[in-house]
Amino acid sequence: MPNISERGKIMPASPIRKLVPLANAAMARGIKVHRLNIGQPDIPTPEVALEALRNIDRKILEYSPSEGLLSLRTKLRDYYRRFNIDVDVDDIIITTGGSEAVLFAFMATLDPGDEIIVPEPAYANYMAFAISAGAKIVTVPSSIEEGFALPPVEEFEKLITDRTKGILICNPNNPTGYLYTQKEMNRLRDIVKKHDLFLYSDEVYREFCYTGAPYISAFHLDGISEQVVLIDSVSKRYSECGIRVGAIITKHKELKKNIMKFCQARLSPPLLGQIVAEASIDTPEEYMLMTYNEYVERRKFLIDGLNRIPGVYSPIPMGAFYTVASLPVEDAEDFCQWCLREFEYEGQTVFMAPASGFYTTPGRGRNEVRLAYVLKKEDLADALKVLAKALEAYNAKKV
Repeated sequence: MPNISERGKIMPASPIRKLVPLANAAMARGIKVHRLNIGQPDIPTPEVALEALRNIDRKILEYSPSEGLLSLRTKLRDYYRRFNIDVDVDDIIITTGGSEAVLFAFMATLDPGDEIIVPEPAYANYMAFAISAGAKIVTVPSSIEEGFALPPVEEFEKLITDRTKGILICNPNNPTGYLYTQKEMNRLRDIVKKHDLFLYSDEVYREFCYTGAPYISAFHLDGISEQVVLIDSVSKRYSECGIRVGAIITKHKELKKNIMKFCQARLSPPLLGQIVAEASIDTPEEYMLMTYNEYVERRKFLIDGLNRIPGVYSPIPMGAFYTVASLPVEDAEDFCQWCLREFEYEGQTVFMAPASGFYTTPGRGRNEVRLAYVLKKEDLADALKVLAKALEAYNAKKV
């Protein structure tokens, strides 16, 4: 029998999705599963997007240009300018979701053996995409005790070698909800400038910043505009994860040419998804404000509830719709599996993502979980009650 690839063998399983079979089995037993594991909002997609989908009137569903529809890129340019991100239409390349944007950015900038420095915990698929490109993620740890703030500059400097090609951040952060400050972003700018690196900046959650401070994009930083590779997606802000439309934004001319080769090889991004995404940019401000306020309320409700459970601690996330919480257990992955496989309270259980899957350093995050507050408060209340009962039962079982 032929051997499978070593690359496939070392590709990490998703901490967000790998427990799905256990969740499905629990549902088959008639148990209600509160899905806090994945950033799939329950807020309805904007009506302008759904109307665009219903009213598609084409005789042929053709390929779109490899770089994406010009009309969508034009509207995205205007959208970015609302955030003082000054880019041109030709700086924007449409991708099949933010995931393909990360993958193509890595494939176009990294050679096998090259390294990217990433603060951990980090979105797990970054590691998978780096492996796909033959590159290596080198992590600099942040800690729950410090609210997952950016590690000191000295910690980055220690990791820079002649194979280092860039630094990758997610801002606001998935999985922690941390929002980088102007001071922290300036530190990153200085490192990137000093060592002539790329700054990959995943900014898909920019609408969800919960501080009075302004949102800081990597494109707001002076002197590194051609070193910035911005990753974006419409999935989260318009609650339309399934249309699979994202973007890479870069002013680096040679890099754009490189990325386009990968875009041409996969032919085109989704036509129907682009039509819906283009309409979504006209989403009324009332919808965006409603969504924002809803997440603010859910955030407070979940974090307050978590920190009232004995032994549980979560810092207050300042962006996105995630938090990483420490639990009074030795092995959060075992606990998450047990919740789905063996536990129920009043016919309910909880589905969480073990946070160890968002770290590459062995042993880190072992007692932590990532929670997404993408459910309405009534469901969050039930999930918190079930979590408290589950911890009580699990730890009693261990005695």
